[in-house]
Amino acid sequence: MAMAAFQLQLQLHHPIKLVSVCERGSKMAQSSLRLSIRTDHNTVSAVAAAAGVGAGGSGWSGVLLQAAPRTRSAAAAAAISLDSHVETSTAHQGSERMAQSDEELQLERDFEGTAYIPIYVMLPLGVLDEQNRLADVDRLRDDLRTLKKIDVDGVMVDCWWGLVEGNAPQHYDWSGYRQLFEVVREASLKLQVVMSFHQCGGNVGDDVNIPLPRWVLEIGESNPDIFFTDQHGSCNPECLSWGVDKFRVLKGRTALEVYFDYMRSFRQEFDEFFVDGTITEIEVGLGACGELRYPSYPELQGWKYPGIGEFQCYDKYLLNELRSAAEARGHPIWAKPPDNAGSYKSMPQDTGFFRDGAAKLSGIHWWYKTASHAAELAAGFYNPCNRDGYAAIAAMLAKHKTTLNFTCVELRTVSHEEKFPEALADPEGLVWQVLNAAWDADISIASENALPCYDRSGFNKILENAKPQKDPDGRHLSAFTYLRLNPTLMEAQNLHEFARFVQRLHGTKVE
Repeated sequence: MAMAAFQLQLQLHHPIKLVSVCERGSKMAQSSLRLSIRTDHNTVSAVAAAAGVGAGGSGWSGVLLQAAPRTRSAAAAAAISLDSHVETSTAHQGSERMAQSDEELQLERDFEGTAYIPIYVMLPLGVLDEQNRLADVDRLRDDLRTLKKIDVDGVMVDCWWGLVEGNAPQHYDWSGYRQLFEVVREASLKLQVVMSFHQCGGNVGDDVNIPLPRWVLEIGESNPDIFFTDQHGSCNPECLSWGVDKFRVLKGRTALEVYFDYMRSFRQEFDEFFVDGTITEIEVGLGACGELRYPSYPELQGWKYPGIGEFQCYDKYLLNELRSAAEARGHPIWAKPPDNAGSYKSMPQDTGFFRDGAAKLSGIHWWYKTASHAAELAAGFYNPCNRDGYAAIAAMLAKHKTTLNFTCVELRTVSHEEKFPEALADPEGLVWQVLNAAWDADISIASENALPCYDRSGFNKILENAKPQKDPDGRHLSAFTYLRLNPTLMEAQNLHEFARFVQRLHGTKVE
């Protein structure tokens, strides 16, 4: 019955609702979804239907998306992103390049005349320092001019909750971001802006430390259940639990109201950048690392790849929701979580819950070739071998005219088979499943790379997925965001390869 109980909980929490939760920032390549609200086609004023609040004039109401127990009506145009976690020792690390044979280069596809796909480059996590000040503005200007010269369309930046509202509730300091946005506009580049409601620090690729607002952490000291909690009682202060979405535990406000107020303040502060077209997209977080998932595999809690992770619904608010749902179904015994689901570093075959023949639920790319897709189950995805979990998500998004944004398009399954054969990973299979789920639902799909990529082989893999050669309908990505601007990218050879990639992504002649 414990297995049935958790199936019920995940089914209740898996539907996406347009309301809230923590934001991405540190780019950890993990499988989950993120929301972004596009500002084109007159969708700047994304209505607050989910919160029941009118937008009012040209103000943007800021509706958020997350995985949680209840679905909601959607805001106007939006884009969601799905990230797939890979171990840090895989391909495309640092400036290492994968060897290329003469045959591979000779067979390289010509993309001249193909669809134009805009490309954005993520700015460094530390573009603003921990005091909310623009760091090394002269170097930033030089780098932006360089990106503009090679025809990059724009840049992406995280707006950290912990920086802007860090000192007191509803006291917003946007000064650092205003200076940054003006520098980007001077370079004639566009902006994708991320509403980052989670901490930066402690994840792969994090080189700065930006915790949640100080006043939120103080609340957590007396009420740790505002954070996701594992079976051992360990709380994760990376972001707020979805369980507090509607509870006034944040100085008289619910989590949804806090996110709403923050985003409304942003829209009012930067109205001119929407009006002149500098800001083209707003991305909103959905969970840990800003992704649509539970924080089931935190390295600070001892998780190591390819462990399945642990369920993270043991805070009192989520347990109460599970109990209420079980009682409503007439099965109060279902309110008990499983006691045989292993620990952070367990393998599926070592547990009773995930062993093939038991519950068959979700899947990130590791353990993707097993029946249970155990790592994804722990993260909240319902994608077993006999069910297309991403098709259900895409169908829901299609109802609200949204765009799916997916990561890990540069990863190759063979590299995982060589380095971690026991993980039974299949990033290419996951990519193809998600691409087809989106296209079959007739929605657009954008993408990002999961880890730093500087070599032609990696760029070719991205292009293969961006513009599938054998797709009979000529379908392609709607946009691509590159991870990330750094000194390594600016090295002459790497910049040359990147510029060549930009031309091919744009469908123009390679110089």
